[in-house]
Amino acid sequence: MSAVYLVAARRTAVAPRNGAFKAVEADELGEAPIRAVLSDAGMASDAIDDVIFGNALYAGGNPARLAALRAGLPDHVPALTIDSQCCGGLDAIMMAAERIASGGADAVIAGGVESFSRAPLRARRPRDAGEMPQPYDRPPFAPWPERDPDMIAAAATLAEAFNIRRDRQDAFAIASHRKAIKNPSGHGEIAPLAGLSHDAFPRALTESLCSRLPPIAGGPSFGVTRATVAVEADAAAAVLVVSESMLRRLDVARPLRIVAATRCGGDPAMPGSAPIAAARKLLAPRQIAPEMIAVAEIMEAFAAQAIACAEGIGVAESVLNRGGGGLARGHPIGASGAILAVRLWHEMQKETPGALGLAAIAAAGGIGSALLVRA
Repeated sequence: MSAVYLVAARRTAVAPRNGAFKAVEADELGEAPIRAVLSDAGMASDAIDDVIFGNALYAGGNPARLAALRAGLPDHVPALTIDSQCCGGLDAIMMAAERIASGGADAVIAGGVESFSRAPLRARRPRDAGEMPQPYDRPPFAPWPERDPDMIAAAATLAEAFNIRRDRQDAFAIASHRKAIKNPSGHGEIAPLAGLSHDAFPRALTESLCSRLPPIAGGPSFGVTRATVAVEADAAAAVLVVSESMLRRLDVARPLRIVAATRCGGDPAMPGSAPIAAARKLLAPRQIAPEMIAVAEIMEAFAAQAIACAEGIGVAESVLNRGGGGLARGHPIGASGAILAVRLWHEMQKETPGALGLAAIAAAGGIGSALLVRA
C-alpha cells in the first residue's frame, strides 16, 4: 500500500451553540478550513481529487459538497458527507487515507463540520392522518432501548464502572480549561471566521465552583455535572491528505505520515470506552508501547470518558490534550474528530522526527476510532 501523509491542518474556532457562529450555516463553517489548508500547502484547488467530511446534524443533503463549492473547488471535484456521529470527522480522514493508500487518489481534503445553532428541527412523519409529527432530539443508536442510553447518563454509568469519582472529573475539567486558556488561538491552527479567531468557551474554572454544581446524571460520588460535560458547539476542521508522489511536488516542511487508523465496535450501553479497543488495535500489533506516544489527542465529550480512555490506552497525562480538550472548547459532534487531528498535527510540529502521535474518539452506539501518525 502507498504511503499517506498529512501536509496541512486547520480549523475554525469552536463556538458554543447560539454563540459567535449562530447565523453561520454548516457549509459556511466548512469553507474556511478548506481554503486554509489549500493556502498552507500552496496547492491548486484543481489538484484535489475528493472532499470527505463528517457531519451528524445536517439531516440529509451533502454539506461537504456545499462547503467545497463555497471554497472555490472546481465543479469536477466530488465531495462526500458521512455520518458516524462523533467519530465522523476522524473517520473521514481515515477514508481519505484509505483512498490514497489504495492508489485511488493523490490528494483529498478530509475533516468535519457541525452547527448545533443551525441544525434543522427533527420530527418523524405521522403514520396516518390522525397523528401529528413527532419531534425528537436524536435518532436511536441501538435497536434496544435498554442498550441505548442518553449519552450523559451513559457517562455517569461509565464513571462508576471505571471508579472515576466526582472530584477527579472536576480536576480534569479544570485542567482542560487551564491548558486551553494558555493556547487561546491554537498557535496558527485557527482559520478566522465571523470575527472569531480564538476558542470562545475556555474559562478559569475553580474547584469551589465545580464542587457546587449539582449532578445532571448519576449520584453524588460519580455523577457528571455541567463542568464535566462538553457543551454543544459549532465548528469545522479540515486536513489535506496526500500520497508520497504528491508530497514530492509540495513545499511542506513537516509532514506527518499516517502509520495506521482503525475503527472498533463496542458495547452500545457503554459507548465512551470504545476508543480503548481501537487504540490498542493500532499499537499492539506494531509493538508500540503507550509510553512511546509523544502526543495524544483524546476527545473530552465527558471528563469521565476521557479519563477512562486515557488510562485504558495507557497514555501519560503529560502528553494528553496539551492545548486543552472538548471540555474547554465544546463538542461540535461531526467536527470533533477532525479537530483532534488538527490539534494533533500542530502539536506534532513541536516534536522531533520519528515521534508518534495518537488521536482517538468515541461515538454513540459504541463506536471508537483512532489514528496513529509519525513525525
